[in-house]
Amino acid sequence: MSHPVTPWYKQFWPWFLIGLLMLSISVSSTFAFLAIRSADGMVQEDYYEHGRAINMVLAKQERAAAMGLSASLRIDPLTSDVVVDLEGDERFPEKLDFELIFPTQDDRDIEITLEHVRNGRYLGQAPDNLRYRWYLQLQPQNEAPEWRLVGEGRFPDEATVRLTPGRAMPANDS
Repeated sequence: MSHPVTPWYKQFWPWFLIGLLMLSISVSSTFAFLAIRSADGMVQEDYYEHGRAINMVLAKQERAAAMGLSASLRIDPLTSDVVVDLEGDERFPEKLDFELIFPTQDDRDIEITLEHVRNGRYLGQAPDNLRYRWYLQLQPQNEAPEWRLVGEGRFPDEATVRLTPGRAMPANDS
């Protein structure tokens, strides 16, 4: 007794396998399209120039070390007041540039101008609800700052963050 043989296109398994193949092609095409169309925030457009500036950044940090500079930073979690106590060179600049650099998204970076109030103490105002981990940079506010202090902080936190001439973050010569 012979069973009637149904054609392949009426079977379940060939269509199941073809469906898996079509699904993998469509998903792969979608991911390829997204990879080509979306910008990669981790790679800078001017990466070559940025790489060439690393020696200048290291020179700024070496200059800060030679001057014996360091700073303690505190950002109040309630009022978002930024308080920096600069220690070292007695010639304190009138204003400092303070940068909060987000590690993965450059559009979230924040620049704050700090005003000198007395004896190496500087004050400024950070945005409300500052959260997550940030790279920190502190330097005099002028065309070509001669020194730079760096550090790393996690906010909101009431602890004091230490800024030193050390190499705590990737170079960002701005």
